[in-house]
Amino acid sequence: TSLDRYKGRCYEIEPVPGEDNQFIAYVAYPLDLFEEGSVTNMFTSIVGNVFGFKALRALRLEDLRIPNAYVKTFQGPPHGIQVERDKLNKYGRPLLGCTIKPKLGLSAKNYGRAVYECLR
Repeated sequence: TSLDRYKGRCYEIEPVPGEDNQFIAYVAYPLDLFEEGSVTNMFTSIVGNVFGFKALRALRLEDLRIPNAYVKTFQGPPHGIQVERDKLNKYGRPLLGCTIKPKLGLSAKNYGRAVYECLR
C-alpha cells in the first residue's frame, strides 16, 4: 500500500556480545514522517510510547543519527541562553523542565496542585 513507504525499517539486528537474548536493532525512518524543524515531533515519533510496551523488558536508545537534510530545517532559537537566564534571573546552574503527568483529564485546579507539588 502507499502507507508502506512510511514504515520504519529494521535494516540490521546483531547480538550484544556476551549477552543472551539481547540484541542491537538498527532502525531507519523516512524523513517524510517528521515535521520540519520540530525536535518535539522527531523524538515523539522515534521514541514515543515504545518504552512503555509491556512486552519489552528492557529497551535503550543507544544512538541517534539525524540526516543533514533534516538538521538544516532547524532555524535555531530566536535568542540565546543568556536572554532566558536574564528573564528567569537564574545563573550558574542548569535550566531544567518537565511535563507533569497526566497531561489530560485533570481539572485546572487539580493540574495546578500537581504542578505545585512537583515544583515544591
